[in-house]
Amino acid sequence: MSSSHPHLTSPLVVGPLTLRNRVVMGSMHTGLEDRSAHLPELTAYFAERARGGTAMMVTGGFSPDIQGWLLPAGSMMASRRMADKHRGLTDAVHAEGAHLLLQLLHAGRYGYQPFVRSASSTKSPISMFRARGLSARGVERTIDHWVRAARLARRAGYDGVEIMGSEGYLINQFLAARTNQRTDRWGGSASKRMRFPEEIVRRIRAEVGPDFLIQYRISVLDLVEGGQTWDETAELAQRLEAAGADVFNTGIGWHEARIPTIVTSVPRAAFVDLAARLKQTVGVPVIASNRINTPDVAERILADGQADLVSMARPLLADPAFAAKVDEGRADEINICIACNQACLDHTFANKRASCLVNPRAGRETELLLTVAPSRRRVAVVGAGPAGLACAEAAATRGLSVQVYE
Repeated sequence: MSSSHPHLTSPLVVGPLTLRNRVVMGSMHTGLEDRSAHLPELTAYFAERARGGTAMMVTGGFSPDIQGWLLPAGSMMASRRMADKHRGLTDAVHAEGAHLLLQLLHAGRYGYQPFVRSASSTKSPISMFRARGLSARGVERTIDHWVRAARLARRAGYDGVEIMGSEGYLINQFLAARTNQRTDRWGGSASKRMRFPEEIVRRIRAEVGPDFLIQYRISVLDLVEGGQTWDETAELAQRLEAAGADVFNTGIGWHEARIPTIVTSVPRAAFVDLAARLKQTVGVPVIASNRINTPDVAERILADGQADLVSMARPLLADPAFAAKVDEGRADEINICIACNQACLDHTFANKRASCLVNPRAGRETELLLTVAPSRRRVAVVGAGPAGLACAEAAATRGLSVQVYE
């Protein structure tokens, strides 16, 4: 453990897993998930962050079926052939001592494709396609597809799954009165609306057994009219824990919400009090998220008992060695995420590959290689501003002889 950050660097048992520290890399859709041809690049991306000391990572969202696609022919886990292609990825992460979860995400009415389905027939403000409501038989079939995807994730070598129940995707659409106008056993009251995620967790647990982690991404604040109340959220968490959830990851806001949640203007750890409130409600570990981008902020959250782990997604785009630098007492060397959203979130919504404004190697680890050049090669860097010094440092770490001119 690091003497300066003892809580952040301490191990923790979570369900069947023992994590080497409290750093979780949250899910981000990078654009590498959608085509199997990009799996080697996705493997290098996660392996570098596992090598950098991260304890547990979560992939971008994989749909359990076609209706849940985010994009046409998008990422999906629905066959043994798909699962077997992921073996190289999970093996590479395990070789570096980290754990990896597959996020299962059904887009519901957020899908940018014509097959979208939701709890009821509604249209979201962020997709051109109007969703059709699932029939009662369709609901059962969709739950079966979630179970199949979890079973395949286990076949692929993942340590568990994260069930995406936040950010306004299908599960949120079942939970909220604004998008669930059903009057059958899947709607009509808050309790009935909770049955959909509850059945997903219960049936996945029955399928995969006790030695496979089930992490649930729970929306602790919807930030939309007609969303869940806190009492409903607390009841949902307790029901999901009883159904077999091992850990809760906290999510903030629907994608259609008008209130910012991750931009620079949002204070650091602005929503951690909700994670603390959830922690008082359940008996399993809770992960705090959103705008936690420095080890000092993360350490304070853990030391104060507000959460058991911290999720840092974009900060690990900016610096894949974040956890290792903390553990080695080099926290002052971390390349800090500036929450600009320009190369990560903006690229994702523009259907481009995600990267990072302060780390151009993110998502391009197989292209921008950290190879060491022969020491006889020399390079001149003209200008000793931030860019010039960063260039000089990068060149020196690759074995080049660097001379800086100002």
